[in-house]
Amino acid sequence: MSTDRLAGDTPPEQEAAPGTADAQTPAAAAAPGGNTEAAGAAATPGGEAAAPGKAVASDDDTTAPGNGPAEAAPGDATAAAAPGNATAAEDGRTPAQGAAAPGEDAAASGPAAAAPGSEARTAPAGAARDTAASRSAQATAAALAAAVRAVESGERSAASFFNAPRPAKPAAPAGRPAQGAPSPGSPAPQDHPAGPAPEPTRQQPAPEAGGPARPPVVDGDATGPASVAAAPTSPAAAPGPGAYAPGAEGVRQVLAAGGAPEALADRAAEVLGERAAEALREDPWQLLAVPGVRPEQADGFARALLGPACGPGDERRAQALVGWLLEQAAVAGHSALEASALRAALAQRAVPDPDDALQAAIADGAVLVFQDAIEEPGRPRPVTDEDGEEAQPVRILLGLDRFAMAEESVADGLARLLNTFEAAAGPEDHPADGPAPDEDATADDATEAEPATDEGRPATGADTTPAADTDNGTEAGAQADRPAGHANGTTGHTTNHTTDDTTVARPARPARPSPAEWEAAAAAAPSPSAAELIRAAAHSGLVAHTGAEAARAEPAALLAAARSLGLRAFGATHTENGRRRLATDLTECAPGDTAIGTHAVTVSALLSGQQGPGREADGALALDLLVVLDAPQLDLETAALLVESLPDGTRLVLSGDPGVLWSAGPGRLFADLLAARFCPQVASRTPDFGPIGELVSGIGIGELSQVEAPGKEVVIVPVRDAKEAVHRTVQLVADSVPRALGVPTDRTQVITVGHGGAAGTRALNTALKERLNPGPGRFGGFDPGDRVAYAPAPGRTVPGTVTGADAAGLRLDCDGAAIVVPREQVGAGAVRHSWALTAHQAAGMRWPAAVVVLPGDAAGGLTRAWVYTAFSRGERHLSVVQGVDQALPRAVAEVPVKERTTRLRTLLQQSGQTTQEPSTAD
Repeated sequence: MSTDRLAGDTPPEQEAAPGTADAQTPAAAAAPGGNTEAAGAAATPGGEAAAPGKAVASDDDTTAPGNGPAEAAPGDATAAAAPGNATAAEDGRTPAQGAAAPGEDAAASGPAAAAPGSEARTAPAGAARDTAASRSAQATAAALAAAVRAVESGERSAASFFNAPRPAKPAAPAGRPAQGAPSPGSPAPQDHPAGPAPEPTRQQPAPEAGGPARPPVVDGDATGPASVAAAPTSPAAAPGPGAYAPGAEGVRQVLAAGGAPEALADRAAEVLGERAAEALREDPWQLLAVPGVRPEQADGFARALLGPACGPGDERRAQALVGWLLEQAAVAGHSALEASALRAALAQRAVPDPDDALQAAIADGAVLVFQDAIEEPGRPRPVTDEDGEEAQPVRILLGLDRFAMAEESVADGLARLLNTFEAAAGPEDHPADGPAPDEDATADDATEAEPATDEGRPATGADTTPAADTDNGTEAGAQADRPAGHANGTTGHTTNHTTDDTTVARPARPARPSPAEWEAAAAAAPSPSAAELIRAAAHSGLVAHTGAEAARAEPAALLAAARSLGLRAFGATHTENGRRRLATDLTECAPGDTAIGTHAVTVSALLSGQQGPGREADGALALDLLVVLDAPQLDLETAALLVESLPDGTRLVLSGDPGVLWSAGPGRLFADLLAARFCPQVASRTPDFGPIGELVSGIGIGELSQVEAPGKEVVIVPVRDAKEAVHRTVQLVADSVPRALGVPTDRTQVITVGHGGAAGTRALNTALKERLNPGPGRFGGFDPGDRVAYAPAPGRTVPGTVTGADAAGLRLDCDGAAIVVPREQVGAGAVRHSWALTAHQAAGMRWPAAVVVLPGDAAGGLTRAWVYTAFSRGERHLSVVQGVDQALPRAVAEVPVKERTTRLRTLLQQSGQTTQEPSTAD
């Protein structure tokens, strides 16, 4: 391993010593969400905690407090009438929201018809369909796709699809009797306490996993929501009830009366709904629902409006704080919090009776409560009580309904895929002379339409014709690219029956390769691990595959084999960068298949219909096999939407590197799936070669060792402070790496711990822009040629280059796609310079060269997962600007990951207990 071989110039005299103000980044360590920038700069104003009672930093500007992971693509049924919510709703776990189904504004075909995985799939698969009904179903699916695309493109916000506000809390009564505890494992009762008729107020923000982000909160020193005054002064006279103008104008009147910035009006109106002004007047603490507003700021607003009636013990304040704390915990990656942690956080916020506040929130349905069994390695078996049952210790968890429903939707959906999977057909089920006659197919389909899950949904499978995507023609392309068949002559997936003027697509027998065909495909696999993965996918509807970068060739081999067997197989990645790499692997696996590269898509584009096979008439994705790479990057709400979009009987393979950072949104889906041992698991035995691969492999097991790097593949550049770190980084990117290795500056990526501080992304990007593309920043701080990162949704980073700007907004070239970012989103921070990124932003992408910057004041944000992710982003070269000294090996050896509190593992284990124990591929 080389040390300071590429630096070249002698470093300048240092003016700031480590630990000085110039060298400091926020002291708080990264939140479990992998975040490392102080909340005061990006997540919450003033450095507020993302986890209750604890300061949390944020390294991912794409996740804004109160909305970041809370927004999911329209059609994501995790929060309202969305996929997978049927079970939760039947259990009474969802407060009445009155939310409209995504796409309902575009097509009046019924409130639930457009949701993937919803009751729309109950029509018998083999029966002849009425032409008008078929057209209506296809129009509904198209409306759903249009709604998703509208949110994805920024034309509409997800909140516009969910208009029903939640009833406001009346003023706190003098006292409240203690509420009874809920039954183990069940949510809180939903009965409301007696009191005055509530005003409709706060709208619960809808999850938007694949859709566009709410504009991220700008830095604490910028103009915007983050700069709201902590203590309003000189409030204007408040209008009387009913005197407010409609919409945002009325909200401005209330904000002015409370001394709050009127710039919050539009955002507050969007979040709180049509009667936002009345809601804020009755309950000023609902201002906490607006991203960027902190509790002390809401307290000042309430004092200005309520006067002496305002106090820390007000029940409305306590309820708003409970929701705000859980939102901040979600920003940090938690889907739920232990009751003890939430009580402590409320006490720190001067709530006089935290227990009473929690009981009130539970009784009102603002939060749900669960009991989660505690499992500790080496713990003795639970004792047996007097009834003969083992008494197992539990912990009490509290969470917001949308995250609880998302976890349950994921667990139910994965169980559905396992339970509805049909093993490879034998010779008697798979005649060699092709598909059965139409009448036989009809009879078989009618049999298959019997309910196959505990949710009552029919197991229609992937045997219906995908609805055409009229916007981009993706389905037409998918139909043209579909393989002609496989060895035994079975072809196609639909049978078209032509009448006088209408062609109606009817389901035909789907391709069902025989065990012998699967075995032949496994025998032809390029590696033993690829063969093992093919065999596992042949016998299970859900498979978990683990491996590092070199192991990505194994899912590609599976996709190529499945396609050769006549299955509709697609691979989905987290980023466009990953999609291109997968497309290259697919082309290498099947050089004779010219269309196979189009079967690599991104998760967001697959869900929005911009890429992939399109959807069936019932709204389900037209797939037989889906492989999701970068599975650790799947947050709960995106995963819920994805799983519920898969038809019964689909094979799903979740593949990823368990050593990388978890998703930017709440949850740890891939880690929970592996820990629950819910499905067959295939661990790749394909190592990453070369000095970088050797270094990263050691980090994965907690060892940071020296590696031989004869070609300067790994270089360590020691620095004394943050100022020197910035100087050396610019020197490496602009001069040393291009000169010594031939890697151009636009193919070298800088990665650092957080956005703030003297060597965070902001400082580094400022220095790199001055050296590489100087300019006045005419377009909101940007100039043509600037490297930028656009955040269209929480947890998603799209790299691009500025090409210009006009009245429509900032124009970007993102991997060949022209994107226009509206001016308001640019001003809100949706676009940042990207010569330097955080590790969370860089996850799922790789570059020929990477420069990892570790200033001394960033030691608190380091974990093994962070180091593993950052160091593995370089393909040919890695430079480490090292200023943390022994904190780096200590983090690798002793701090594996920042833990998250989730329920998915328990839900999967409970679901697995009701089904046959799945076999594990060794």
